[in-house]
Amino acid sequence: MTDAGAATGCTGRDGPMVSRSASAPAVPAPHLHVESVGQGPSLVLLHGFGLHGGLFAPLLPALARHHRVHVVDLPGHGHSDPIEPWTIDAIVAALERAFAAEVRPLAVMGWSLGGVIALSWALAHPGRIRKLALVATSPRFVADDAWPHAMAPQTLARFADELRVAWRLTLQRFLTLQVQGSEAGRATLAALRHQLFARGAPDPGTLAAALRSLADTDLRGAVARIAIPALVVAGERDTLAPPEAAAWLAQALPAAELLRVPGAAHAPFLSHPDAFRDALLDFLADE
Repeated sequence: MTDAGAATGCTGRDGPMVSRSASAPAVPAPHLHVESVGQGPSLVLLHGFGLHGGLFAPLLPALARHHRVHVVDLPGHGHSDPIEPWTIDAIVAALERAFAAEVRPLAVMGWSLGGVIALSWALAHPGRIRKLALVATSPRFVADDAWPHAMAPQTLARFADELRVAWRLTLQRFLTLQVQGSEAGRATLAALRHQLFARGAPDPGTLAAALRSLADTDLRGAVARIAIPALVVAGERDTLAPPEAAAWLAQALPAAELLRVPGAAHAPFLSHPDAFRDALLDFLADE
């Protein structure tokens, strides 16, 4: 299934070369792992915090019948190299490099952190993306006086402290928060646990930097500029990206529709795969 070099211009483990002056040796760009399968318009899948693109495997047979699906491991996750500094802007730049050979604008599905990156990509490069599917995505993951639809700053700070002390155990506990309240919580948690370290351990420095990026990112004032069609998918019982945040996002985006998945928590594509798959394919069907 892996043929990312042909699809994205990556050239093996070291990726594309960066042009330098004659007096300095060329420095390889960090490798961004992309797996590509299927035929049709391109669809890029971006995963969430601490995981990797392998989590989307159950979706691929159906999606690949209609699309050329590119499954990305974000930098420092899965098979992708870490980058320094790890910021949302740096991730967007890495994605731009990886998909520079794509002639047509892309459809992008982002889950959680991946949704924040997808929104940021659309803002930074308006012509690159033609459709967005935003799953369990919030414009701001930290609460403030004007934004109650998120976790308290103290909760996120405590999570960051625990991540520094025992990141493996903290990640495993984090998975339970993602399925809390879900109708299919036990099976979804088993799927998440199975995938957590299936591509090796994520880079601990990346985890800390990604968490800081989530804490610092606030897209509420910017998303109204994203005029492309968007599907906002919310788990009715999601405690990490509450459905109220998704409803706000769908209202703020000029061309968005909202799908609330009854009984789902933070990973509706795992807990309710049939409803999720059908909605996504319907959203992309006119391509």
